[in-house]
Amino acid sequence: MDAVTFGVLGAVTAGRGPHPLALKGPRHRAVLARLILARRRVVPVARLVEDLWETPPPRAVGAVRTFVGDLRRALEPDRPPRAPARLLVTEGPGYALRAAPDAVDAWRFEAAVAEADRLPAAQAPDRLRTALGEWRGPAYAEFGTEDWARGERSRLTELRLRAVERRAELLVELGRAAEAVPDLDAHLTEHPWREESWRLLALALYRTGRQADALAVLRRARALLAGRLGIDPGPRLRRLEAGILAQDPELDPPGEPADAAARLWTRATEAYDRTVAAGARARLESTVGLLRSLAVTGGGGLEAAREHRMAAVQAAEETGDADLAARVIGAYDVPANWTRSDDPELARRIVEAAERTLAVLPGAPSADAARCRLLATVALESRGVRSPRGPRAAAEAEDIARRLDDPALLAFALNGVFMQSCTRAGLAPRRDAIGAELVTLGLRHGLVNHEVLGHLIRLQARAALADLTAADEHARAADRLAERHERPLVAVFTAWYRALREAVSAGSSPGPSDSPGSSGSSRDSAEAAYRSAAARLDGAGMPGLERGLLPLALLGLRLSRGRPARVDPGADWGPYRPWAEPFALLAEGRDTEARDALRALPEPPPDLLYEALCCAEAALALALGDRPALRRTYDRLLPAAGELAGAGSGLLTFGPVDGWLAAIRRALEE
Repeated sequence: MDAVTFGVLGAVTAGRGPHPLALKGPRHRAVLARLILARRRVVPVARLVEDLWETPPPRAVGAVRTFVGDLRRALEPDRPPRAPARLLVTEGPGYALRAAPDAVDAWRFEAAVAEADRLPAAQAPDRLRTALGEWRGPAYAEFGTEDWARGERSRLTELRLRAVERRAELLVELGRAAEAVPDLDAHLTEHPWREESWRLLALALYRTGRQADALAVLRRARALLAGRLGIDPGPRLRRLEAGILAQDPELDPPGEPADAAARLWTRATEAYDRTVAAGARARLESTVGLLRSLAVTGGGGLEAAREHRMAAVQAAEETGDADLAARVIGAYDVPANWTRSDDPELARRIVEAAERTLAVLPGAPSADAARCRLLATVALESRGVRSPRGPRAAAEAEDIARRLDDPALLAFALNGVFMQSCTRAGLAPRRDAIGAELVTLGLRHGLVNHEVLGHLIRLQARAALADLTAADEHARAADRLAERHERPLVAVFTAWYRALREAVSAGSSPGPSDSPGSSGSSRDSAEAAYRSAAARLDGAGMPGLERGLLPLALLGLRLSRGRPARVDPGADWGPYRPWAEPFALLAEGRDTEARDALRALPEPPPDLLYEALCCAEAALALALGDRPALRRTYDRLLPAAGELAGAGSGLLTFGPVDGWLAAIRRALEE
């Protein structure tokens, strides 16, 4: 029989081989976590009581013994009655977990980091990568507010941060700077106060010939430290910036002569900067190119791009040159696979600027490419807005791009078509075709960003169509491209897809009222996967994706298994609050108010969560027996028959649409 292993680098888990063990409730996991934290030492029962309850109940000691007994049965199911426990043992005044040295992910992580320090420099990065792969989320994730876990969480987190930086430092020193860039970029998204990480990222970029990007990183660091902390960068950051500006040979990659062509290009760029006045027309177009590059880095880069984009558009409009305005507005062809805007107000202003420019753009054929880009921009920035203008602009942009036979233009236009492909349920096949064409365009014409986009769109569409094998392939392809071309945001979407995969693999019910249920360990595993994926969104610069997503995913997890809805009214439900509040009212017995809230629900917005929100509404209607709402949701969901509700997002699911349709039919026939 496989040995039991434990995980604390993320949600607390236990498993035997590939199979997770059922740990029952949160206090059972708390007892296990507290024993793991003690590192094979005895934890007195009195200490466990103190740690588990702020105000212990009268029979707390008995409760602890019950928890320990339940854990023993889960950890050693074949132990004969009355035989002494071998793993979770009683000793003196308390209990100890006698786990093997390699049985706990945190212990393996620490051992691997220590081993890397002893290895030759060339071997250490791979050992550190393996060590860092143990992490699934914040250490002791569900016990982040507990005093007993705080010190250990901080210690392990600091060790992980130092391991990331040490691995990056080794890669840069070994002449493998390009490998360090994506990990450092993702690392700084989550931990922007690490000055050493900023220094290493800038140095890595410089050593891969990306001097402008290196300087942009250092200036981001300076702005962040000054703007939020009121401090200047430290001496190492200042020295590096000065060295890059002076092209100090000491900063060149080890053992490699300076690239003469790169140096000439840098000097030409500097001469351009000196001779082109700030605010000039050429500079405006160059600025949009820089913003486009920043946006694909995610995190602070994406936020900076949003912050400065409108300023460039306004400056272009102020020149009175419609062609220039069209080029500046239409140059921001950053691929997007999420159908809800991160900044709706900015999106509205961009659409208005594009429409103003379209109105005054010359009607000559020479302006067709500019017109296409403006129309594609309208389609993209109108995402999630129910209006006929978005789909019409997308169709016009696609027609022009196909007529001009311009692959890059067509890729941009197809992104707009994708954004307008959620106007009703059941459009996953259409999105799959769009994704397939984007992959082909990207492969044939070197459009890497749109090739990645195509794989992500196909991942979403195949998941909706319950073809998870194909979705897995597209997730792997997107990850490979992202690693090769330094696209850190891709990992956010593939991590969420794998959480969705976990939720589906754990066993969805055939329908909300037919559910045979699922094991507690399956639910725990899927919930932990969702929480781990949600942690990646912190600092990723995508509020339109982040807000409300985790509570909605957890609601779908419960409803897809036929379990009663349980919502936390205090959670950040973001745009999904109208669908959450009626469940809270129901739980409080306020059925009349819940019914009023149900009847006031708008049609879900035209985005990738359309089917998921229809199912949430169906669950409310089933609970309240509201026949008009049942008929409405049935009609909306029917075109998606055979699909997995919500899985078209690539992020979460409310279970098979067919199960919801069957439950609604039964309710209407009663």
